[in-house]
Amino acid sequence: MRPLQARIDLDALRDNYRLACERAPGASAMAVLKANAYGHGAVSCARALAPLAPAMALASLEEGRELRAAGIDCPLVLLEGFFEADEIDEAVDNGYWCVLHSHWQVEALLVALRARPGRRPPVLIKCDSGMHRLGFFPDEARSVCRRLMAHPDVGRCTLMTHFATADTADDAQLRHQMAVVEALRVDLDMPACFANSPATLSAPRSHAEWVRPGIMLYGANPLERDHPDHDRFASRLRPVMTLESRVIAVRELGVGEPVGYGARFVTERPTRVGVVACGYGDGYDRHAPDGTPVLVNGQRTGLIGRISMDMLTVDLSDIPGADVGARVTLWGRDENGGHLAVDEVARWCDTIPYTLLTGVLPRVPRRYYHHHDDEHGGDDSSRTP
Repeated sequence: MRPLQARIDLDALRDNYRLACERAPGASAMAVLKANAYGHGAVSCARALAPLAPAMALASLEEGRELRAAGIDCPLVLLEGFFEADEIDEAVDNGYWCVLHSHWQVEALLVALRARPGRRPPVLIKCDSGMHRLGFFPDEARSVCRRLMAHPDVGRCTLMTHFATADTADDAQLRHQMAVVEALRVDLDMPACFANSPATLSAPRSHAEWVRPGIMLYGANPLERDHPDHDRFASRLRPVMTLESRVIAVRELGVGEPVGYGARFVTERPTRVGVVACGYGDGYDRHAPDGTPVLVNGQRTGLIGRISMDMLTVDLSDIPGADVGARVTLWGRDENGGHLAVDEVARWCDTIPYTLLTGVLPRVPRRYYHHHDDEHGGDDSSRTP
């Protein structure tokens, strides 16, 4: 079998969730599992978090159906709400909490509830406090919240917003957004859900009744490098995915030899080139430049040459023991205890860790494990997402 795999450490996932709870001790934490749990496998991650998380957040009803079919029975939050009115009954009947961000959603929901009264679903009303993506402007949000809170067919209403700059060192925009929604929250006397991953870690004033840890659950640092709390949490967030493969061939090249498509890299010294079974057809970023770090048998080296669909090439010149079969860690923790942060690889590729993790394609098998018997009842290595 092809040696490429993504090893998923479920203990690390749970530890990262516990860190979110530690940082927001007065709040409940809904685990964000959208986009197939950021590429990690939604069903297996949901099962691992089910004993801990009182709710989970998703992008669509389709994502929720997969979890419900797998036996996940906690409330599921639809972060963009429903997309068509004919989704409402399924969502309400199956315990979804809908985020409402548009007037048409409010009207459609009330029509559906009048047709079948007595269900009283909880809803989250999204305020556009300054990101200008989804949500009601503050004055609209106030009137919508009051209308829904007074409606006999609507359950608990929660005020929601999303922060545009909680990950950055400059907190002016965050302070502006917080002032907007905190004034609404006090005026309306209602529970709230404001904090995403970076705010959960570093902005305690935003925690309210609910927080929404997302990327931090998977071990990526949500704070930019110049954020004053970046280093504080870098060592506490445990990587969940290790993307690893093996060297499948070794080439011995002299000086002045090109490597890979376009001859982008040309050797400047006698070079041992390792060919690794991983490429953009697996989701590895084709734009990764020469020098992007990898670990080979636990030792750092770099990519050389362009990424191919099924292969990439690395410099083995300074790792004399590396040969065919050598273990290659593209990001994550290797078996020798080495660690290559997905954040670092993302910086080399001029992107963010979200895109690397969610980009790992289905043909890459996920291997689930944890370090002791727990609610899963043993080794998860045979599980699939």
